[in-house]
Amino acid sequence: MIIIRFPDDPSERQALGYLAGRFSFKTWATGETAVPEAALPYLAREGVHFSVEGPATYERLIPALRDPPVAAV
Repeated sequence: MIIIRFPDDPSERQALGYLAGRFSFKTWATGETAVPEAALPYLAREGVHFSVEGPATYERLIPALRDPPVAAV
């Protein structure tokens, strides 16, 4: 997975609309999005502008699974 960032909200909406149903991805409120490396050429062909931040770390992608929500009793 690669971390990318979009220059503006319209670019991000266009990219997420394209990615949905085609590739897995994860977005954060910080504006970063993790996508598979294979998705990058497809986004570029669609004319989506983005910058590559670098590879996603395991710790960045998995924290939600390490701390599952507490069950209501």
